[in-house]
Amino acid sequence: MSMKPGKPIAILLLVLVLLGCGAMQEEAGEGGQVMSGASEAEGIRQPVAPPLTLAELGRKYPETFIFHGPQNVRAVALTFDDAPDDTFTPMVLDALKEAGVQATFFVVGERVEKYPDVMRRIVQEGHVVGNHSYNHANLPTLSEAAFRSQITRTDELIRQYTGYIPSYIRPPYGNINEPQLQWIASQKRKVVNWNVDSLDWRNLPRDEVVANILAGVKPGAIILQHSGGGVGADLRGTAEAIPIVVSQLKEQGYRFETIPRLLGDF
Repeated sequence: MSMKPGKPIAILLLVLVLLGCGAMQEEAGEGGQVMSGASEAEGIRQPVAPPLTLAELGRKYPETFIFHGPQNVRAVALTFDDAPDDTFTPMVLDALKEAGVQATFFVVGERVEKYPDVMRRIVQEGHVVGNHSYNHANLPTLSEAAFRSQITRTDELIRQYTGYIPSYIRPPYGNINEPQLQWIASQKRKVVNWNVDSLDWRNLPRDEVVANILAGVKPGAIILQHSGGGVGADLRGTAEAIPIVVSQLKEQGYRFETIPRLLGDF
């Protein structure tokens, strides 16, 4: 029997369709869904969640990431970043001594190396020392190894003066990410930020520093100030504000504590 000219082509197409269906069935995953080779090659992934904000990290790690002390006691902590230097840190120390208040200084490692006498004075006058990185790096931009080096290198410098590794770390700019926070938690240490910002890094005069602090103070407040600055910094307003802040807050029934005393870690 003769075969019509179009039949061989039709039979060939039918065979190809059947073969294709068989291949699709073999590739079908659980539940009958087809996993395409193209999708696998392109590496399609689920959307990645954005990193947690600092506030979200504080809620997730409340025992490690601290912004304030107990809010049922009229106590506050003065904290000073970027120490030591040989200009403003001595002025701040003089003002604290005159006011009879001890504070917490978050020191930068390379400045500890540069100003050993001022660092020694901070410790001798009874202030608490915390870690503020080695060279004021923005920690979330660093590799894990570089981040840890910033902390451990400064730890060792601090230990030369205090005899201990500091329990408290304040990241420059207050910035830190979750893996870094988890590592600090694994060391049984705390990251201490603040909830009152004096804004003194703007080179503000005394009265503006005072106003910024008093406007934000509540029980348990951790107050951010600076006792060291870069080129062009003028922190005289910070030192000059101390006696006024101390006097006015004491009149309101507040007492001044170091970070460990405020947090009950002593």
